[in-house]
Amino acid sequence: MTTTTEAPTRGGRTWIQQWDPEDEGFWAATGRRIANRNLIFSIFSEHLGFSLWSIWSVVVLSLPTAGFKFGVDELFWLTALPNLIGAALRLPYTFAVPRFGGRNWAVVSSLMLLIPCALLTVAVTTHAGFGFFLFAAATAGFGGGNFASSMTNISFFYPESRKGFALGLNAAGGNLGAALVQLIIPLVIAATTGTNLAIAGLFYMPFVIAAAICSALFMDNLATAKSDFPAQAAAVKRSQTWVMSFLYIGTFGSFIGFSAALPLLIKTQFPTVHGTYFAWLGALVGSLSRPVGGWLSDRIGGSRVTLWNFVLMGVAAAFVVVGERSGSFGLFFGAFLVLFVTAGVGNGSTYRMIPAIFVAQARRETAEGADASEAVRKGKREAAAAIGIVSAIGAFGGFFVTRIIATSVASTKVADNAFYGFIVFYVLCFAVTWWFYQRRSFAVAKLPSLAVANV
Repeated sequence: MTTTTEAPTRGGRTWIQQWDPEDEGFWAATGRRIANRNLIFSIFSEHLGFSLWSIWSVVVLSLPTAGFKFGVDELFWLTALPNLIGAALRLPYTFAVPRFGGRNWAVVSSLMLLIPCALLTVAVTTHAGFGFFLFAAATAGFGGGNFASSMTNISFFYPESRKGFALGLNAAGGNLGAALVQLIIPLVIAATTGTNLAIAGLFYMPFVIAAAICSALFMDNLATAKSDFPAQAAAVKRSQTWVMSFLYIGTFGSFIGFSAALPLLIKTQFPTVHGTYFAWLGALVGSLSRPVGGWLSDRIGGSRVTLWNFVLMGVAAAFVVVGERSGSFGLFFGAFLVLFVTAGVGNGSTYRMIPAIFVAQARRETAEGADASEAVRKGKREAAAAIGIVSAIGAFGGFFVTRIIATSVASTKVADNAFYGFIVFYVLCFAVTWWFYQRRSFAVAKLPSLAVANV
């Protein structure tokens, strides 16, 4: 049985020197308790990260009322820029965990969330210019980076048989932050006298400080968490890494882009509707449906779920246009909810596909008579590296989705052209999924349940 030794290092920080979650005796006696404790506080910190990543999507709705004379395109820029910065930070945040320790980086990355809180407060109280507002919104991207480091850290704590469920909880808990910020912040602003937008930034400060303190007190660093540079280099060279990144733009890019754009889109297209009463439901159902995508993939295959999910996304996008053109908010919003659900399902199914693809490729490349278990280990290592790349590239999609909607609204007053473009993109994603993963000649197509349920 493997045992662990917890040894304090300089500054009182605690490192676990030995960690073997695959040892069933160790896992039952010690590992499960420590891993679950780290997961709980990881979710807390990541949830706040997603909340602040999305906070400008609701703050912009109140800027005109508060006296800020920004145009519609400028307001959309404030919602889009956090997505761009958050996507760019995902890879360095991933590498920070093995470099500095998961616990240490959780403390630092949590405290960094105080920056967007403070700058938002300064911007709205000093009536700063648009340039300062852009800078303040850009720092909200720190919250987007939190997802990558949190997922990387938790992946080291769990055995392969439980990793998928743990990462699913971690991801869903974070994604829910995008929904709750759109529900809570309008209520908090409405509860104050006048339009006190500073409360939006101040509201989250105590929670951010609490997350940093909890990370310091209850989370751990793993000395065994190391960067797998050979696997990362191999993943970069794999064409499948970039194919899956393309598909993840269609799913996660849609989720985070629509989450950022929907409140302002409702305000511009249905000005008599109080968008903040409804917009948060989109991010909510998108977050809750993510585990469903993984569950379905375990049963009928990730590529099959992803394939037909893109069909539903295209149909839902078409009905969004019909609802907008007919002036029917019910149809518009109902179609948007379907779009969010399918984006969430696609997030889960694409994540499930990645281990299947890399394990299948490693098996196919293994010489006859060679150790098959070594091929599986190689495939899983490359899959773990690929997930970090796919996560970062997919998040860039959120920026482009928001900007495409903004450009359409700014030039034509409606979002029709943007959604026509999304429909074409989803058709292309359907074709790519079929070409690479559903044709009989491709190995993964013959392994419908290889979405390695324990990854």
